[in-house]
Amino acid sequence: MPSYPPKRARFGWILFDWSTQPFFTLVTTFIFAPYFTSAVVDDPAQGQALWGYATGAAGLCIALLSPVLGSVADASGPRKPWIALFGALLIAGCVMLWFATPGAPYAILFGLLGYMIATLGAEFATVFNNAMMPTLAPPEQLGRLSGTGWAVGYVGGLVSLVIALAFLASDPETGQTLLGRDPAFGLDAASRAGDRASGPFSAIWFFIFVLPLFLFTPDVPKTGLRLRAAMRDGLMSLRQSIRGLGDEKNLARFLLANMIYADGLAALFAFAGIYAAGVFGWGSMQIGIFGILLTVTATLGAWIGGKLDDALGPAPVILFSLFVLILASIGIVGTGRDVALYVFTVVPPDAVPGLFTSVSEKVYVGLGLLIGLVAGPLQAASRTLLIRLSKPEKIGQNFGLFALSGKVTSFLGPTLVAFVTAITASQRAGVAVLIAFFAIGLVLIARVRR
Repeated sequence: MPSYPPKRARFGWILFDWSTQPFFTLVTTFIFAPYFTSAVVDDPAQGQALWGYATGAAGLCIALLSPVLGSVADASGPRKPWIALFGALLIAGCVMLWFATPGAPYAILFGLLGYMIATLGAEFATVFNNAMMPTLAPPEQLGRLSGTGWAVGYVGGLVSLVIALAFLASDPETGQTLLGRDPAFGLDAASRAGDRASGPFSAIWFFIFVLPLFLFTPDVPKTGLRLRAAMRDGLMSLRQSIRGLGDEKNLARFLLANMIYADGLAALFAFAGIYAAGVFGWGSMQIGIFGILLTVTATLGAWIGGKLDDALGPAPVILFSLFVLILASIGIVGTGRDVALYVFTVVPPDAVPGLFTSVSEKVYVGLGLLIGLVAGPLQAASRTLLIRLSKPEKIGQNFGLFALSGKVTSFLGPTLVAFVTAITASQRAGVAVLIAFFAIGLVLIARVRR
C-alpha cells in the first residue's frame, strides 16, 4: 500500500491555487483587462480586439506546448523546477503590466506582451502542479483535495479583489477606490496607477504564497534521464498517447467533452462583465462587486463539490454542473433591460437608482451566482475524473492533454459569440450560442464509462 506525505504537503500544494488566482481574477477579468481595453487603447472596440488576439496567441502556445511539457515531466520526474521556471515567467509578465500607462510609448506592447507572458507562466505551472496531485492523497480523497484547491483558489481571488478594489484600483470618473478614498501608497489616479498595480500586486502575491509548495510538498523523484533524453522520450510517449486515444475511448471522449464545455465556461465568464456593461450599463465598480459575489458562491460550490466528488464520483458532479449551466444560460438569454426570464416586463435599470435595484439586474446577479456555484465543482471534478481515467505513469502527459483540450479551441467560444452578436446586433443572441457548448459537453460526459 503506497504511503502519502503529511498534511502540510497537501497544504503547500493547495496554496498554489491561492497563489495564482489573483492573476486570473485581477488581471484577466475584473481590473487590468477592462482598464487596458478602455484606457490604454483609444478605441474600446479595438482594445477588446487586441486583447482577444493576445489571448488567442497565448492559448495557441499553451495548446501546442502543454502536452509536450507534461510528457517531459513524466519522463524526467520532478515537477518543482518547472513550476519555478514558469512561475518566474508569471512574475515577469505581471511586473511588465505596470508600464502600460495611458499615452506612454510602447504601453500597448507592454500590456499585451506582459499579459501573454504571465498567462503562459500561470498555465504551464498549473500543468505541473496538477501532475503532483496523485502522489499526495489516496484515490478516494482526490476529489476533496481537488475541490479544496479550487475553493482556496477562489478565496484567494476574492481576498485579492477586495484588497485591490478597496485600496488600489480607482473609479475613472471619481479617481477614488471602492472605499471612497484615494488609492493607497500615493498611486496616481490620473495615470490609473492603481489599475496597473494589479499586475505587480499579483506577482508579489504569487511569490509569497507559492513558497509553501517548495518548502513542504515533496516532489517526484528523478528518473535519471537528462533533459534532451527526457524530451525525446516524452515526445515519443506523447505521440503514442495521441495515437492510443483510439484505444482509450473513455479518455478521448472525456477530453473532447472538456474541450467543448471548458470553452463555453471560459467564454461565459469572459463575457459576463461585457454583457452586464452593455445591457445594464454597469461600470467597473458594479462589475467588481458582482465579481466578489460570484467568487463567494464559486468558493462555496468548489468546497461542496469536492465532498460530492468523493461521495458520488466526479462524473455525476460534472453532469449536474453542466445541467445547471444550461438552465442558467437560458435564463440569462431571456433577461434584458426591460425583461426578466422572457415573460416578465420590468422597469429598466436606469429608472431605478441604486446598486442592482432593478428586477432584471437582480435576476442577472442571481443567475450569475448560480453559475459561480457550479463552475468550481465542474472544474475540480474534471481534474479528478482525468486522474481516474489515466494510467499512473501517464498522469503528467494526460494533464498536458487536459490543458490542450481546454485551450486548443479556446478561440471558438468567444469568436462564435462575437460573430452571432455582430450579425444579430444582439448581445443576448450572442450569449445563446454557449448553451450548445454545455449541452454537447453534457451528452459526451454521459457516455463516459466510470
